[in-house]
Amino acid sequence: MTKQKLQEKQFMKNFKICRIIAKIFIILLCMINIFSFSNDNGIESTKKSDSIILNIYYTFNNKKLSSVEEQKIIDKYVTVVRKFAHIAIYFILGFTLCSLLFEFNIALKNILLFSILICFLYACSDEIHQSFISGRNGNFLDVIIDSIGYLFGIFLYHSAATSSKPPPTCPIITIALVFLSA
Repeated sequence: MTKQKLQEKQFMKNFKICRIIAKIFIILLCMINIFSFSNDNGIESTKKSDSIILNIYYTFNNKKLSSVEEQKIIDKYVTVVRKFAHIAIYFILGFTLCSLLFEFNIALKNILLFSILICFLYACSDEIHQSFISGRNGNFLDVIIDSIGYLFGIFLYHSAATSSKPPPTCPIITIALVFLSA
């Protein structure tokens, strides 16, 4: 084997290791993010949700609202924003977990099953964790909403993996999604 071929082979090996580390980092970031939000007591959690809703409102509207009007906006969108956050973070988790497992040449069927199992167990553990936090409660409906997110991420990865093009292995999209959902 020529020196150039050996260098190319070593480069590809190092690149794969970097991809694996990046994907593990994204998965851990998602899990830490989920745990951190779940660890907020009811008052802190409400303040964060309210702040996000008002920031979104004021990003698109210049009109200053009274506190009563702000509360109406919050009441109108709080459920949608909170549930979308569940879906978004679990979408990233499911997609990135599939992408990571693909790096190890595991059969696609097993990648899908492992990803679903890991995401489901993490969603359940998150709700159990919340049941021990003041002002919060565990809610199985949130596990179902989380499932929508990770199943969509897993489905999207499966679609890419079974298309005529190779599945995505670069975590750039998931990195962008992590920062957009934060």
